[in-house]
Amino acid sequence: MNVVDLTRPQLSDAFSRPITYLRVSVTDKCNLRCVYCMPEAGLPWLRREDLLSYEEIAELVRAAASLGVRSIRITGGEPLVRRDLHRLVASMAAIDGIDDVALSTNAVLLEEQLPQLVHAGLNRVNVSLDTLREDRFLAIARRPGLDRVLAGIDAAIAAGLGPVKLNCVVMRGQNDDELQAFAELTRDREIFVRFIEVMPVHENLDLQREAYVSSDEILERIGQIGELQPVEGPGGNGPARYFALPGAEGAVGVISPLSHDYCERCNRVRLSADGKLRLCLFGDHHIDLRSPLRAGATRDELAAILRASMTIKPERHHLTLGDASSRMRAFSEIGG
Repeated sequence: MNVVDLTRPQLSDAFSRPITYLRVSVTDKCNLRCVYCMPEAGLPWLRREDLLSYEEIAELVRAAASLGVRSIRITGGEPLVRRDLHRLVASMAAIDGIDDVALSTNAVLLEEQLPQLVHAGLNRVNVSLDTLREDRFLAIARRPGLDRVLAGIDAAIAAGLGPVKLNCVVMRGQNDDELQAFAELTRDREIFVRFIEVMPVHENLDLQREAYVSSDEILERIGQIGELQPVEGPGGNGPARYFALPGAEGAVGVISPLSHDYCERCNRVRLSADGKLRLCLFGDHHIDLRSPLRAGATRDELAAILRASMTIKPERHHLTLGDASSRMRAFSEIGG
């Protein structure tokens, strides 16, 4: 459990929620094309000049850290497709006040990059994995690579980055018959599998209406192989509720933005790859940080913008089944 250091300045929103967690997207590109996330042909990508440089990202993180942000999660798209990501990890890890640098990834490129990332100061890793079957991986991700993902998970555990969290988007008729197989992974290894309800985005409305499985149903079906007991989750900043099978080394979790939202506990904001501070992962509220940064704003001035932006952070999202109001595309944004 994270303990708030009362000697540090604290960033809070209008609803008195402390904001201690910043998700940093380094690219909008991805090397997979998951059916629930984006079209197979991809999307209109950001221009290179619109992306924040690693130096610019680090400066914004320094400003956030000066206000009490202490945890960083590097995301995408797929962050490992951006060259030399270990340089950014090293910069983050060296920032005064930053206690935790984590990575969300599909792990296709993880094994080969992991030594540099660990040396740079990476603390934790979350892996998106929706199936344990190669044929289904190809069908869901629309690219091959399950063997590389599993190798990346093994490498992360061997490197001491445990507990490793696996994020699985559950889709009725596509992978929901693997719930118990995923849960079995937690018996003998310190793995935390988090099942995520498929959510409405512009690219997946038809899929979402047909494929939705509630977290309550997920837990009921896993409970058929052993009585689930509520447990404390691993370190981190995610919204999952955790349960363990008898004697298990790890646990299963459910992330349920539709059936059981977690807005009252929200402690996060997200920096997009093009320098927008998004105040809700599922909404359009954002502040442009790239423009003042490139215009020469000082760290104190950037911190003042961050503090002022908290006045428009919404109290909660308004996702509903079959509604495309969200602009969120990457499900890796959900789990902390």
